[in-house]
Amino acid sequence: MLESVTEFRQLDLADTLLSALDSMGFVSPTPIQAASIPLLLTGVDALGKAQTGTGKTAAFSLPVLNKVDLSQHKPQAIVMAPTRELAIQVAAEIKVLGQNIKGLKVLEIYGGASIVDQMRALKNGAHIVVGTPGRVKDLISRDRLHLDEVSTFVLDEADEMLKMGFVDDVTWIMEQAPASAQRVLFSATMPPIVKQIVDRFLRNPERIDVAGENRTVSQVSQQFWIVKGVEKDEAMIRMLETEENIDASIVFVRTRQDTERLADWLSARGCKAAALHGDIPQSLRERTVDHIKRGVIDVLVATDVVARGLDIQRITHVFNYDIPFDVESYIHRIGRTGRAGRSGKAILLVRTNQIRMLRTIERVTKSRMEEIQLPNRDAVAAARLTRLGQELESQKEQATLEAFVELVGKLQETIDVDATTLAAMLLQRQQGNRPLFYKGPDPMIAAIDREQQRRERRGNDDRGTRNERGGERRSNNSADWDTYQLQVGREQGIQVKDIVGAIANELGLSKEFIGAIKLAPSHTFVQLPKKMSAEVSAQLKKLRIRQNDVKAVVVEGEVLREHRPRNSGSRDGGRGGYRGNRDSNGGERRFDRNRGSDNRGGNRGSANSDRPRRPSGERSNNA
Repeated sequence: MLESVTEFRQLDLADTLLSALDSMGFVSPTPIQAASIPLLLTGVDALGKAQTGTGKTAAFSLPVLNKVDLSQHKPQAIVMAPTRELAIQVAAEIKVLGQNIKGLKVLEIYGGASIVDQMRALKNGAHIVVGTPGRVKDLISRDRLHLDEVSTFVLDEADEMLKMGFVDDVTWIMEQAPASAQRVLFSATMPPIVKQIVDRFLRNPERIDVAGENRTVSQVSQQFWIVKGVEKDEAMIRMLETEENIDASIVFVRTRQDTERLADWLSARGCKAAALHGDIPQSLRERTVDHIKRGVIDVLVATDVVARGLDIQRITHVFNYDIPFDVESYIHRIGRTGRAGRSGKAILLVRTNQIRMLRTIERVTKSRMEEIQLPNRDAVAAARLTRLGQELESQKEQATLEAFVELVGKLQETIDVDATTLAAMLLQRQQGNRPLFYKGPDPMIAAIDREQQRRERRGNDDRGTRNERGGERRSNNSADWDTYQLQVGREQGIQVKDIVGAIANELGLSKEFIGAIKLAPSHTFVQLPKKMSAEVSAQLKKLRIRQNDVKAVVVEGEVLREHRPRNSGSRDGGRGGYRGNRDSNGGERRFDRNRGSDNRGGNRGSANSDRPRRPSGERSNNA
């Protein structure tokens, strides 16, 4: 069936649906649609495995619409989705596909909206109901949503739905379903909990698996930038302003707090940005999504869950400000662009200790990301000037300019300046927080230079003394280290990984050049090489960690025990750093720098995760 169906007209669909598809410009079904629609039209139970962005909404919606009976006023199909946004999106797509079915009523129900209005809408009649499990169960329990005429139940994004804790609700709802109802489940993955639902409620389901080829990934150009030289906020504004062919974009962050903070930061610099997260009232979330569709805003800063299912044609770029915890989340993120045959672009900001996760994403998605360099400030300024020129070009023929020409003359007389100086003054005022040119060195250029020096130092070290096995290693003599006291500690929420990350990213020192670290409540001791370049030493003086000046000073005495050689025969096997608990003389945090996840905090996993244990008294920064 997958190979034989090449056009929608080959499928046994009503003329009203085919005409709607023609008006939308859809001629050929996607693989999931070609495989699913003929099976679902027969009424059999089905289990579909497909990634986001493959067209599965139409795959189950078209068969449902094809058999809808307009003379019945009770719901004939229930579609359940994990989030409000996805429920709204699915309902909207069903309405578009059924636009030529006169009298069709599609109702979305979800928490955060008035349940009274939803009960009133159900009383007035609805043919198809799309909702979240919690609200669907609530309305069934209140005897306002009746299932006696339901002929189809659909679970969309079942793995995400059950992962979010809707197992009991979904189970309860499925138990209320009429025995004769068709049951359809779509999921990107098949974890055990999904298999339990399938085994219990689906009757000899037909299996549809088109997950072998990830069409979303293949449609999206993927790039990454290794964080160095500038803060990620500054990096975001540079990318947003210099990317070619960018229309609208989604910036993914991990926490709700970061959505608000970054959206405000971008807005203050001239970007039309807005935050989208679970704590925002539903009405405002809907308005925000509508605004990006209509071009009122161009940048959506969002968390994973609320952006699940968004299908906005304007989205040309997806930026992963924070690397996701797993590959599946990454696929869902970049699936917000490159949908339904459209091309898109995804850019990932990755810290040096996250390269392993980057390679895992590449391996699982069977794709290769291109490393890019951040545009320098001159390129950003040039892009701003070009955009300003384009805007002025479109204005020069406007008739309303005549009144402003008169104002220019009056201003020249009032403040006694020539036209060129006045134009320069107005231009300076207009640029606001978005400079059209910069003065002073670009920190990005300095970061590139530091990277080059680091590579040269590594090359020199590699040519150092050979050990007894004929290998090469650098000296671990304690005389090679200085001990610095940093005026930040656990009281500021500082963790060892923050210290390592700041030194590695801002000073350009690799882990081989970071010695022992002792973390205390109000300060931190860290060993750094004696022979650091003048530039690196200068950067150390300006170093900030979590917005705190570290005010690094060299200290004398045995505040830290001697730095141990990495190949000293310990169980670490030379993997770098120290492991274990703090020592008995107070507060030294020993760690393996190759372990752990994100310098910015947070890691998920099982109880035996290899994330370093948090010392007593240290505050968590995870959201």
